[in-house]
Amino acid sequence: MLSSTDIGYLRRCVELAREALDAGDDPFGSVLVDATGKILREDRNRIRTEADITLHPEFTLAVWAQKHMAPADRAAATVYTSGEHCPMCTAAHAYAGLGRIVYASSSAQLVQWKTQLDVKAGPVAPLPINQVAPGLIVEGPAPGLDEEIYALHRLKQARSIAES
Repeated sequence: MLSSTDIGYLRRCVELAREALDAGDDPFGSVLVDATGKILREDRNRIRTEADITLHPEFTLAVWAQKHMAPADRAAATVYTSGEHCPMCTAAHAYAGLGRIVYASSSAQLVQWKTQLDVKAGPVAPLPINQVAPGLIVEGPAPGLDEEIYALHRLKQARSIAES
């Protein structure tokens, strides 16, 4: 069960996802929190605005953590994110030795939403985190916040249609 503290960090992820959308990117945001509850780093999706397909926020946080945190500190950290990690981000998280993942919306929800919004599926299977990295501790989705994420994806699709 998600705590009120977890929900607070997830709310920040939703804000970051909104910032990504407002900047012209896909709505995803993530926060890296240490064992004491201190936010160490946060990021938003930048794959379109910086034309680098690896700039998912979960991936950039894993890379930063591997370079700047001791292994024990990484293992005790939590990554909060607006959407469940994709396989690339899951692998980076696992290889970096990061701890718990808490997400607002799941990959299964994203697949369902994309189908409803008539958005073409991506080139990589949207596997659940534990199918890619079975040992990771994962919690989510967060009822209510998942609906906010869905609203951002609907807005992204509406903007994409308007631009075409």
